[in-house]
Amino acid sequence: MEIEVKITVDKEQIRAKEFVQNVIGKAMVGAVSTLKGVKEDWTEIELKVKRK
Repeated sequence: MEIEVKITVDKEQIRAKEFVQNVIGKAMVGAVSTLKGVKEDWTEIELKVKRK
């Protein structure tokens, strides 16, 4: 599975090397894939984190 991860902080895109993209992407895929209601044939996962 090829994974592409885009990281944006305060509307500024941050470059990430392939290794970092794979680590973050596979961690997200692993966590989200276990959730009820997530289809096996998904194509995109979007996650937004906001500090309050």
